[in-house]
Amino acid sequence: MNRLIQGRVLLKSVACNALKSNQWRTIGTTSNRLQSTSSADGAPQHYDIIIVGGGMVGTALACALGKNSRLQDKRILLLEAAPGFKEPSAEQYSNRVSAISKGTYRLMQSIGAWEEIERTRVKPVLKMQVWDACSDALITFNYDDLSENISWIVENDVLLASVYRQLRSVPSVEIRYASKLASCELIRDGAEKSTVQLASGERLCCDLLVGADGYNSLVRRQMGVHNFTLAYNQMGVVATLRLAPPRTADNVTAWQRFLPTGPIALLPLNDEMSSLVWSTGVAEAKQLLQLDAAAFASAVNAAFNKPVPHNSLVDDVMKSVHKLIKTTTGGQRFESAPVVEAEVPNSRAAFPLGLGHTSTYVGQGVCLIGDAAHRVHPLAGQGVNLGFGDVQALTDVLASANYAGLGVNNLNELVRYEQQRLKHNLPVLLTTHSLQRLYTTDFVPTVALRSIGLTLTNALPPVKKFLMNFAMS
Repeated sequence: MNRLIQGRVLLKSVACNALKSNQWRTIGTTSNRLQSTSSADGAPQHYDIIIVGGGMVGTALACALGKNSRLQDKRILLLEAAPGFKEPSAEQYSNRVSAISKGTYRLMQSIGAWEEIERTRVKPVLKMQVWDACSDALITFNYDDLSENISWIVENDVLLASVYRQLRSVPSVEIRYASKLASCELIRDGAEKSTVQLASGERLCCDLLVGADGYNSLVRRQMGVHNFTLAYNQMGVVATLRLAPPRTADNVTAWQRFLPTGPIALLPLNDEMSSLVWSTGVAEAKQLLQLDAAAFASAVNAAFNKPVPHNSLVDDVMKSVHKLIKTTTGGQRFESAPVVEAEVPNSRAAFPLGLGHTSTYVGQGVCLIGDAAHRVHPLAGQGVNLGFGDVQALTDVLASANYAGLGVNNLNELVRYEQQRLKHNLPVLLTTHSLQRLYTTDFVPTVALRSIGLTLTNALPPVKKFLMNFAMS
């Protein structure tokens, strides 16, 4: 008996050491174990909830559900098509970052991931300056004492890794990598349960299937719902940039300039580096990708600082507006963006931009979150925050429904999730789309109207604070 106990202790010790030393290998082992536990009679293996898509939003949902005390009796499976998870580089910053809102910050705290993020890399944003290249209109966002964060800049890889580390301690959640979804059958199609078939041929069934599989969602297509899409004919060029000396004491400002071709933004990563998100036409984006490092840095500096011809009518209108509100746009208010010294090697990339929104987020035994349900322009930094808002709302609804004995696939309860998110998501989608259209033209009447609106908003602190709180809630 003592030898048996010692053997079990030894096996447990080996397993714990493997878990700490190699996360990718641990999860791969879990995946193999799961695939070997299919029913002997060939019937689909059953889970209470299957989440399709192991990106930031899908993984956060798995963690939030697994850690909720009212859902700990539920068996949850996270399916990810990628072959495995790799820790982010300790030395090199990723070129894809997110401006984390206060709502997302609270979610990360609730699942225990925020401490992991802070231990890795995160940069607070205390101030934001936005200005129009076609006029002297600008707006700044910050709290009165400059001590409260507007947002936090976090690399997507760092956030994802931090959530994955939390999942290691959640026994009710299982992860399968290299598990590409081939097809799915929903309860509305006549199935008793929502059923998925993997590319390997294996079939799985569940009470609730969650599509977190991006804007090309297979789950959404199977739902048969209408999905409105609009291509902006723009691409977002991203890169990690090193700032030129002399640098500010603390790089805590996010900068955004609206050019006639689209906005360019510089987001702080640390005191010496910032992340670039440059939205522009497809042709210009491809040209930017072809530039050498020095020419690219020069192009970024020119985009932030090069004068754009102003229309005299717009200038006259703005003089009247400033006189009306008794303010100016002189040097005391406008600050220049930091000068870029160089691009971090191999950090440049581009991705297409567009708008998308599905006609419904839910069905019997199925629901959508994140980009599978909605897609927005990155100019307001709201895309991933909308997805994390979906995570929080869906977790709360499912927890309440399960506690009340209604299970996790009650359609009336899922509709409550949809209604909550529509109230927030639709205004953000409409606002970002309107801003994209408003600021990608140099049509004189449009320039005059948007400049008046921006200047008046900047002169009204209560309005600015309301907009800031809504965007970052």
